[in-house]
Amino acid sequence: MKTFFSVVFAMSALVSGAAFANADLAKAKNCMACHAVANKVLGPAYKDVAAKYAGQKDAEAKLVQKVMKGSSGVWGSTPMPANTQVSEAEAHTLVKWILTLK
Repeated sequence: MKTFFSVVFAMSALVSGAAFANADLAKAKNCMACHAVANKVLGPAYKDVAAKYAGQKDAEAKLVQKVMKGSSGVWGSTPMPANTQVSEAEAHTLVKWILTLK
């Protein structure tokens, strides 16, 4: 029984570690200057982005392009500038994390 709980604890640590790692990446890439997980800042809350794109098969690809090239008019009049400091691989990591938020 002790082994079972050790495995469960280790697995939960890995999962939560991945979530924190992606939040850390968002902070490191300055995404959190305009976004937050649960609240609108200048841009929409990441949870709202996840809800808007939930179930869309092309959501990841669409959002990666928005992260990298910028976007306007989707969430109001404030445009999101291109994020040239974010690589395509990092954009995929960030978008995958955002789409898991509820």
